[in-house]
Amino acid sequence: MSDLNKDDGSPGFGIYVHWPFCAAKCPYCDFNSHVRHKAIDQPRFAAAFEREIEHMAAMQPGREVTSVFLGGGTPSLMEPATVERILNAIAKAWNVPHGIEITLEANPTSVEADRFRGYRTAGVNRVSLGVQSLVDQELKMLGRQHSAQEAISAIGLARDIFPRLSFDLIYARPNQTVAQWTQELEQAIGLAADHLSLYQLTIEQGTPFFELHRKGKLKVPDAEQAATLYEVTQDITTAHGLPAYEISNHAKPGSESRHNLSYWRFGTWAGVGPGAHGRLSMNDGRHALSTELHPETWLEKVEADGHGLIDNELLTAEDFGDEMLVMGLRLKEGFDLARYTQETGTSLDEKRINDLIDLKMIERMDNGKMRATAQGALVLDAVIADLAA
Repeated sequence: MSDLNKDDGSPGFGIYVHWPFCAAKCPYCDFNSHVRHKAIDQPRFAAAFEREIEHMAAMQPGREVTSVFLGGGTPSLMEPATVERILNAIAKAWNVPHGIEITLEANPTSVEADRFRGYRTAGVNRVSLGVQSLVDQELKMLGRQHSAQEAISAIGLARDIFPRLSFDLIYARPNQTVAQWTQELEQAIGLAADHLSLYQLTIEQGTPFFELHRKGKLKVPDAEQAATLYEVTQDITTAHGLPAYEISNHAKPGSESRHNLSYWRFGTWAGVGPGAHGRLSMNDGRHALSTELHPETWLEKVEADGHGLIDNELLTAEDFGDEMLVMGLRLKEGFDLARYTQETGTSLDEKRINDLIDLKMIERMDNGKMRATAQGALVLDAVIADLAA
């Protein structure tokens, strides 16, 4: 395990920072992202991030941070000075050991060498590029603003400047064949450093793609085709030394995203910025927190109150148990049954577990953990629903 990605197997405590602005809204995206045609007042937003970080630290004092993730939106639209102010505020608020994973999401269109070097100087040591496809025609269909060549150039630049790199691709696109995806994935692995995130295209309510799909103008692969594409993805990435450690995430062993592992191991994290979600442990239990979605409303709220929180809910044992199942069964390392019992005060139904084992949907591991099989991963939502019932 490299110094930049220390992982002792613990859930960890992460900081998620949400930059909500994008140059354009992608037609498949249902994230909290906003397009502004006027310049963003970055110093004013940076000051608000500093205040909300201070507020979160008062709620969660004395913690040691295991990872920081700057997500969005498009965080690479931030000036390096804005990133530096945010990272300095985090370091002032909590104990941030030298060399922990600090990731920034970037779009290939917003990449400039000077900007990347500025992020590196500010403390970012891992970049996650929203490539989505290496085929120009597909990028246009996905509403992306960059070309395949721009993506390849951005990957090369990121490899030169940052110790660690990941990039995203979307597959199971309309009319995509196994042969086409195989060729694109092989090319991606040739460009990749140590981590790839490979997501099947999902049609989310409230997006332009949802409307097109409803009207029959956008057809995605059916369940059988999607399953075949998923299986091919697993085979190719494993053969090239980038096996899945989570359903959609692939890494060289030792290069897994420490921040994402905090989510899937149901760790705790502070969510900062417009529309950020967090999970914090308090004296009375585990809390789910969220902030105001609308960026300018969040900004005014932070300036008035010191934070943009609109929801702070104590999770019941049942809520927490459901979250543990949803997150934990995504991981190849497995789901800790003893921790589930310890945290929720209940045990999963042994008959249901054994039935799913007989159906080859889940399997027990030697260390007392349980995980989804390759077959179970294809229908994971149904497996989780069965166990949670």
